[in-house]
Amino acid sequence: MNIDSRIHAIHSEITAIRRDIHAHPEPGFKETRTADLVAADLEKLGIAVHRGLGRTGVVGSLKCGSSDRAVGLRADMDCLVMDELNTFAHKSTVDGCMHACGHDGHTAMLLGAARHLAETRNFSGTVHFIFQPAEESYGGGREMVNDGLFDLFPVDAVYGMHNMPGYPVGEFAIVPGPIMASSDRFYLTILGVGGHGAWPHQAVDPVFVAGEIIVALQSIVSRTIDPMESVVVGVSQVHAGSAVNVIPDEARLSGTVRTLSATMQDHVETRMRQVIEGICQAHGAKADFTFERGYPPTVNHEAQTRLCSAVAAGLVGEQNVVSRGLPQLGGEDFSYMLLERPGAYIFIGNGDGDGGCMVHNPHYDFNDDIIPLGIAYWTQLVETELANN
Repeated sequence: MNIDSRIHAIHSEITAIRRDIHAHPEPGFKETRTADLVAADLEKLGIAVHRGLGRTGVVGSLKCGSSDRAVGLRADMDCLVMDELNTFAHKSTVDGCMHACGHDGHTAMLLGAARHLAETRNFSGTVHFIFQPAEESYGGGREMVNDGLFDLFPVDAVYGMHNMPGYPVGEFAIVPGPIMASSDRFYLTILGVGGHGAWPHQAVDPVFVAGEIIVALQSIVSRTIDPMESVVVGVSQVHAGSAVNVIPDEARLSGTVRTLSATMQDHVETRMRQVIEGICQAHGAKADFTFERGYPPTVNHEAQTRLCSAVAAGLVGEQNVVSRGLPQLGGEDFSYMLLERPGAYIFIGNGDGDGGCMVHNPHYDFNDDIIPLGIAYWTQLVETELANN
């Protein structure tokens, strides 16, 4: 791999920062210690720091040369609300909180890139280092945008990166167009008429209606959507009843919907309403249905994707920049930034060694071996996008 020796020289120090963040995880909009650490490190480098966007977000700005072009590099800082089951020295010290998605590594790699770029200054323009809070479910990316991120820090393009177990160390994965899905939720209460289990004809059984709805919802994917589309409609919770001989008054369902386009989001929501209302009406029940839009699909822009692919290929070879397994149906709130500015999102292989289990697992740990490669990718991206010429 083609990595500057000066990046290797800071590897151990950036690893120590990563492990310190891992040991002190903070959930969405509560990343005060992490934000303090980030801001202090940037200020020591002489990088201008702005705080408070998206509540706990941090933006560092580094200008070099005479160009008025600018790029944004984004890393997420928050942890997941879950217990860690690892036993190594840098395991979480906070009960119920864990860096199980590698945001500690993302933050550390971007800090490493800031250090290298502040030292080498081999570019002309401005780099905005965007340290975002609350990626996990709370929409910190949306909040930073709504707080005027790109008004205060205009960019020609914005870029994101996420580690991915299952891809080997030394491999990147990226595609143009959709790379991550929307992340929507639905909540349904079926209102029936309760009664004695021995006289079901005198009741309107919401459990029976729920069963029909659960099965019928699958027809949306299997019979109304092109089989080449990737869509998930999943019921993940069912709650009803309190006794075996009682037909309850209501049943509650909830679940997730994943799509790769706004068109599919609209289609699925419309069809869900039609299916639910039709079945309830057929059985004399009523429905209280809420479709809650979450993160929109993360859609890479063509030109920026080509640039990212070329930069990654320069580091690891074209054969190690892949599209295998993409797009994925997880959600990502970097999508809000890509709705506002051109850009691209890339995966960096986290390997299959110790801690190489999938993210959101209590045994997960970010692979510190990929830190130099992540730093090199960020710096090469800046030096290519903001070339001195």
